[in-house]
Amino acid sequence: MNPEIRGDGIHLDSAELISLRPRCNALALPMHSPAASALAGAYRSRFRGRGVDFLESRNYQPGDDIRNMDWRVTARTGRAHTKIFQEERERPVLVVLDAGPSLFFGTQKRLKSVAAGLLAASIAWTAVRRGDRIGAFLFSPEGHRELRPAGGRRGAMRVIQSLVEWLDPEQVRSGEAPLSATLERVRHAVRPGSLVIVISDFFNLDEDCNRHISRLRQHNDVIGCQVIDRSEEALPSGRFPITDGQSNAMLDTNRQGARERFDQMSRQHAHDPQRLFLKHQCGWLLMRTDDDPVDVLGRELRILLGRAA
Repeated sequence: MNPEIRGDGIHLDSAELISLRPRCNALALPMHSPAASALAGAYRSRFRGRGVDFLESRNYQPGDDIRNMDWRVTARTGRAHTKIFQEERERPVLVVLDAGPSLFFGTQKRLKSVAAGLLAASIAWTAVRRGDRIGAFLFSPEGHRELRPAGGRRGAMRVIQSLVEWLDPEQVRSGEAPLSATLERVRHAVRPGSLVIVISDFFNLDEDCNRHISRLRQHNDVIGCQVIDRSEEALPSGRFPITDGQSNAMLDTNRQGARERFDQMSRQHAHDPQRLFLKHQCGWLLMRTDDDPVDVLGRELRILLGRAA
């Protein structure tokens, strides 16, 4: 087993993402809806036919394969019966990464962008270990990149390489784009029966997200993953120089009014995305920048699997 490799917390490193693979072997992604892929895999599908799991016996119909005759039921009832099997299908897993400018921030251990990349890579290794195909939609205000689901180590490595390139802090894409635009594109591109995992800090959440998440959830499993820094939950006390790259100001967090406004904003930022995803019976996961991505993923997935049981 390769030892875990740690990066600098600012840049994503392929070796660091690859080193997560052994730790993800024991994880399992949840599944609530039947898969609808046409390829063989580890999940029961909506399709019925020859497979490994016996489903039921029914009356023989012309054209049924006589090799599937259920002779015991036929003898007991006096009528010809045939066995029906549940085919297994692999499931596409799609990581949707919303990489707006606010993701390139962090005060604890690593940037949110690095935390998001580590989480996405952990999901990729978990998916291919199970036999799923892994794909990705990488978004920024200036464009997007689509990686169609592919299986095995090759599929995971393709996602990892794209994460390293897309989350390069030297190539931060300026501007703003609503999350609803991302979800709308995903909704029209994703195949039914997929597991869609949305990773974002959700600062660009907007009202139209409700409609798109509802539509997306009708035919897919969906999990929202919020990445935050602890300073976004509680301000440290003091006076701090701040800048947006063009102008400078002084932030005095000792002022009571400023702290109350920040606390209100922080509570809303934590509550609104979670409420929206849970409203549509989606999964929910919270990761802070100083958390271990595999530990968080393992803990939260056990909770989601328990609910699905």
